[in-house]
Amino acid sequence: MSDEEGPSVEKTNSEDSSLPEQELESVEEPQAVEETESVEEPDTSEDTEPVSEAEAGEPEAVEPEAVEAPNPVDEDAIDSTEPTVDESANEVTTVIPVVPAEDAPPTEVVDSAPATEAIDEQTQQFEPPAVVVPPKPPRPEFVQQYDTQQFEPIQQQYEPVVREPQVIAPPPPQQPVAPAPASSRKWVKPAIAVGAIFAVAVIAYGVDIFTSSGKTPRGTQVAGVDIGDLTPADAEATLRAQLGPRLVEPVAVHAGGVDSEIVPASAGVDVDWSATLSGVNAQPINPITRITSFFGSREVPVVSTVDQGALDASMSQLAANSDRAPVEGAVMFEDGKATGVSPAAGQALEAQQAGATFAAEWSDGGVVDLPVDEVPVTVTQAGVDRALQEIAIPAVSGDVVVNGRDGKVATLGVDQIGEVLTFTPDGSGGLTPQYNTDAAIKILTPQLVSTEVQPKDASFTFAGGKPTVVPGVVGDLINWPDTVKELPVLLGSTASRATPAVYGPVPPALTTEAANALGINEVIGEFTTGGFEYASGVNIGLAASEIDGAVIKPGDTFSLNEYTGPRGAAQGYVESGIINNGRPDKAVGGGISQLATTLYNATYFAGMDDVAHTEHSYYISRYPEAREATIFDGAIDLQFRNPAKTGVMIETIATSSNITVRIWGTKTVDVASTTGPRTSPTSPNTVTLPEGPGCVASSGAPGFTVSDTRVITDHASGAEISSNTRTVKYDPVPIVKCE
Repeated sequence: MSDEEGPSVEKTNSEDSSLPEQELESVEEPQAVEETESVEEPDTSEDTEPVSEAEAGEPEAVEPEAVEAPNPVDEDAIDSTEPTVDESANEVTTVIPVVPAEDAPPTEVVDSAPATEAIDEQTQQFEPPAVVVPPKPPRPEFVQQYDTQQFEPIQQQYEPVVREPQVIAPPPPQQPVAPAPASSRKWVKPAIAVGAIFAVAVIAYGVDIFTSSGKTPRGTQVAGVDIGDLTPADAEATLRAQLGPRLVEPVAVHAGGVDSEIVPASAGVDVDWSATLSGVNAQPINPITRITSFFGSREVPVVSTVDQGALDASMSQLAANSDRAPVEGAVMFEDGKATGVSPAAGQALEAQQAGATFAAEWSDGGVVDLPVDEVPVTVTQAGVDRALQEIAIPAVSGDVVVNGRDGKVATLGVDQIGEVLTFTPDGSGGLTPQYNTDAAIKILTPQLVSTEVQPKDASFTFAGGKPTVVPGVVGDLINWPDTVKELPVLLGSTASRATPAVYGPVPPALTTEAANALGINEVIGEFTTGGFEYASGVNIGLAASEIDGAVIKPGDTFSLNEYTGPRGAAQGYVESGIINNGRPDKAVGGGISQLATTLYNATYFAGMDDVAHTEHSYYISRYPEAREATIFDGAIDLQFRNPAKTGVMIETIATSSNITVRIWGTKTVDVASTTGPRTSPTSPNTVTLPEGPGCVASSGAPGFTVSDTRVITDHASGAEISSNTRTVKYDPVPIVKCE
């Protein structure tokens, strides 16, 4: 382009007319600029650094505006724009006239672009800076005419954008920035949409925070009661109204295999309203939590208060119904059949843990499972089955028979097997058989007793006035321990279930030889009393016959109550006089005390050791003072011991008026008795009773205190062996009147 052509704007088209449209920037305020001879096209390859659209800014497209010149200008004087072709640069340059602003020299904005074929997207994005050039003189008319006729098609093809005139300063040099890849533009619109959604969400979040401030979190529930979006006061009121009544309603509980009900209030359980509400957290900040609260709920546990004493009492009452002892596996016998008892574990309520569980879960609205401990069994079902099949069932397969003499037999029937055979746990889950041979002997013995010869002790007879030994008899008895020792084998057998009785000799407790060696050959002590009534005489005679001939071996102790046994109407005793509560009375067996007094004095003078005896409560004139004894069946006894090296024997002689007791043995000692004077006399009182069988009249007698001294000396040498004094205080005999 020559200098004579004036101001112009150059546009370059490539040969394929694919050059992207370049926007022109207008000059807003024309300034005086230096005139340049030519505008060189920017070199985008080396000298000029590429600028991205973001850094250069995208020019705003505006419609071209007519700018008034300060003075009228003849249109014919304005040069038309004429396209020129630079063959060397392969460019087409189009010159667009620019009308200068008022009071300013005319300027031109030149926009140029490279016309290379290899223009990629990055090159298209590059916008070279505008260059301001000084105006040129008007062009010839034919140029103007050409501009109006030829330029318009070009102008329509490229659609240049004319902006408001403004002064554009050249941008400072910039570092080259790699343009964004085309693929990144695909995410622009989605990013904008996401940003918009996020903005809406933030606004909604803020509104939700603002509107829910001061309220319980949305979706909050306590024991199924919804208290979300309520003020604390309303939340507590709601809880009290809906949860409070549950405290007096029964709550179903399950303890092991037992179902029951417990009323929380009765068990000492209440609601701590303040603590429960304090468990309701403040409004959550987490947006996820706030969003999920629209679709779900959050359960807050009830905080309970507990009266431990009432709760423990309730658990104890429940345990009484829920606890059960284990059922041990066992084998039972009934009606001659053996059956097994299946084991079942027991259970015991864990009272302390159960109370805590109930206090924590009563408000949930369901059945509260309370913990129990299992009480295990020691015998398994397998152990029961094994004992049943191997031992119990064979044991009841038939009777067990013991063959005695003379064709007699004793039978242990199948219905009696359960009395003999039992089972105990073996510690390993099984059962061990136990054979009760004593029970078997008790069943079998009476059936064969007639085949036995009972042993008989040697005894003494007084024929001829002197004791004579009656020889003893050796018995022939069944040795039952030996006979039943094979009982386990017999019970386990399904074939032969019979065994012979084993007999053997049994010597008497006192053999003939032993009786002869006792030295019972003379009377060493004797005493007689009388003056009793008929009824007393009957009782005295019966008891005397019981003890007549009793032998006491050296060192043995004799007991009157033990030797005679019970003394009641069944044994032939009758009612007679006794002393009851300090006054005369009557009872069956009365009068035996006279036999006791007589026996005591006989042993007293025989030198026997006094083991136990009791004086009457008041003195009876027919007995020696401080040397008498009373007796009562099962309560008051008379006992003495034989201290000699030889045996002694009791002989009794009873008549209708008196009783005599003799002690036979070998005399080795002599006995002397000294009775002291009566002292400390006491007067009787008077007792008046209704007339009848229960009243025994008495004239009474004074009471007193007296002592007796017994001195024992050696019979051969006369040397004193012992001296003992016994003091007795007698109560006065009351005066009894029957009215």
